[in-house]
Amino acid sequence: MSDAPDPYVVFRDRLIEAGIIVPGAVRGLYGKARPFVEVYDGITRFVSEVGAQDSPELFRFPALMPREHFLKTDYLRSFPDLVGSVHSFAGGNAEHATLLNILEDGGDWARSLDPTELMLTPAACYPIYGMLSGRGDIDGRRFDVLGTCFRHEGSDDPARLMMFSQHEQVFVGSPDDALAHRNRWLERALEMMTDLGLDVRSEVANDPFFGRAGRMLSVSQREAALKYEIVATVADAERPTAIVSCNCHLDHLTVPFDIHTSDGELANSSCVGFGLERIVGALFSRHGMDLAGWPQKVRDRLLT
Repeated sequence: MSDAPDPYVVFRDRLIEAGIIVPGAVRGLYGKARPFVEVYDGITRFVSEVGAQDSPELFRFPALMPREHFLKTDYLRSFPDLVGSVHSFAGGNAEHATLLNILEDGGDWARSLDPTELMLTPAACYPIYGMLSGRGDIDGRRFDVLGTCFRHEGSDDPARLMMFSQHEQVFVGSPDDALAHRNRWLERALEMMTDLGLDVRSEVANDPFFGRAGRMLSVSQREAALKYEIVATVADAERPTAIVSCNCHLDHLTVPFDIHTSDGELANSSCVGFGLERIVGALFSRHGMDLAGWPQKVRDRLLT
């Protein structure tokens, strides 16, 4: 067994010591200090500036979505271990007194809470499909979406967070146009990350679907090349991190939300998601912990 330090822990500690992030009491949750925020803001401006040539509709959604819409995405079947559900107290005075007694005794007070109609949003693009639900006139709409996402996977890796931001460029329309959108943004994203001084490459990828059936889905996804990831070094050069995800959903999300084109055919969708915290981490890993020492080209792009 190797005694070498965990590169993810080492990188996390460097970020903390440099005052870039603030550790929380739970793994996978961090506060973000000024250097982090400045770079983060610069990246999201960069994404919107590049996307402006497509004249997308701009939306910003909360980190919560209706339970009804969440279930339609099939996320629960694929990733039950990552799901976050919002619960709240719905009882009366008697139930409140019971809760207080349980709390005072150090018991499991959470059992006194009931599920609400809300779920934590796992992907920034999901609210788009609820918004378009039942539409039969979607012949090609583009969206610039920025949202906070939740996935219950606490880790020492500062690039694998439980609450994180995705800035997505989403398309809903014909199958050919959806695929073209994914491919065009894959090329753009590679160029953008290279312009920021990152050593990146694209890889055919798959999602880590849950269970035996999920492993079959992963194989099918990879064979169909529905998902590409752009990877870069964040903490460990031997295990690069996906910083941009480029996905062709086919009709996976338009069927449950009943979204069609004007000719009556099922619409298809695609999205390219920039993992903002991961890109920030990759940049500090590449250029150092002091923004003043970053290459002027990168500073001009992100910090002015």
